[in-house]
Amino acid sequence: MVRSTIIVRASDALPLSSSVDDEETELTLQEPKQQAKLLFRRITSNSEPRLSIESGAFTHHYLISDNVVYLTIADKSYPRKLAFSYLDELSKEFAVSYGPKVESVRRPYAFAGFDTFMSKTARLYRDTRTANAAGGSGLDRLNDDLQDVTRIMTKNMEELLWRGDSLDRMSHLSSSLRSESEKYRKAARNINFQAMLRQYAPLAAIIFIIIILLWWRFS
Repeated sequence: MVRSTIIVRASDALPLSSSVDDEETELTLQEPKQQAKLLFRRITSNSEPRLSIESGAFTHHYLISDNVVYLTIADKSYPRKLAFSYLDELSKEFAVSYGPKVESVRRPYAFAGFDTFMSKTARLYRDTRTANAAGGSGLDRLNDDLQDVTRIMTKNMEELLWRGDSLDRMSHLSSSLRSESEKYRKAARNINFQAMLRQYAPLAAIIFIIIILLWWRFS
């Protein structure tokens, strides 16, 4: 289920709005919320516009639109399609209500009133049953960019925060290139080894035969 939602300005991580969570949720999500703050500081103009980041029992899903980051923390088992459908609903309404004001605000949580819409929408996406039931009213209809959630990358929180991975769009390409490069190196070593065997195997066979003959002769 959708647990908590935070909206910040992408350029400087200024909090713009967030869901009002109960005490139990605050305690449960204490670490994921701290991780979210670290993620906001890592976001740049080159960051992936949509990304899922797994961390233990939860997944952070974020969407960047018009210099605004919409991030929700959901159970790891919660479908990505529904998570990004939820974020898409928020981004559209937020853009209509506050879009022109985003660049000019200076104080945190200037749009705290948006929590009313967030709470109402989150209730419809609370779990997969209610979210799917809302499909008849159009709440789970995704646009073309969201229909294929397999195109949205999934990363690991530990690798992002502590092992130098990046939110940038090109980071997954460099990782793929490193993986492919390692495959080619292994293949090249195998080819060289096989070539060496073909080159020296006949000579080794001759030497082996000579040794056997000498051994029979002098034994």
